Amino acid sequence: MSGENESVTYRVEDHVAVITLNRPEQRNALNFDAYDRLERAFRQAVRDPDARCVIVTGADPAFCSGDDVREIMAGPKPAIPPPPTVRHAPTPAAMAALECDKPVIAAVNGAAVGWGMELALYADIRIASEKAKFAELFIKRGLTCDVGGFYRLPAIVGPAKAAELLFTGDVIDAEEALRIGLVREVAPHAELMDRARALAARIACNPPL
Repeated sequence: MSGENESVTYRVEDHVAVITLNRPEQRNALNFDAYDRLERAFRQAVRDPDARCVIVTGADPAFCSGDDVREIMAGPKPAIPPPPTVRHAPTPAAMAALECDKPVIAAVNGAAVGWGMELALYADIRIASEKAKFAELFIKRGLTCDVGGFYRLPAIVGPAKAAELLFTGDVIDAEEALRIGLVREVAPHAELMDRARALAARIACNPPL
């Protein structure tokens, strides 16, 4: 269990672990601390014998707006800049999410853009609030996405639609996400976590092995 003031919180109730990005004033943008805590939260879920299913979400009003560019750009720089090529290895937080051996549900309560969309893609199941928005914004900043966009997105929505989203950086709403198969369902905003918890409970009641 983690504190209310932490950038990422972890709680378990009825065998469901809830990982919450908790920087609402920054629309849950990820700085170095949040990336580190997110990685640790997924690792904790793997080790936690009480956790049989995981929900990842954000403190309203957003799911995750990607990198906190201001803080990250102000942070320490590598001695030798990396070459401008496609990233070959997932980031540590991405690897922790991908290696989580518990079923993961993303309860997308608002904007899931940039690395926030990557995080949603790492989940096994995505449920969207009617207020959700999705975008692979990396192209707008001359960057490449993480492995979510390269590998998970084409598998979920098909290669052509994935290429369109990656090459344009277009923002799509919850209904469009449902139409292309990116999300399982669209819920009224006030019901999102109840829907996610109900599904998680159905999963968690099965034998964990």
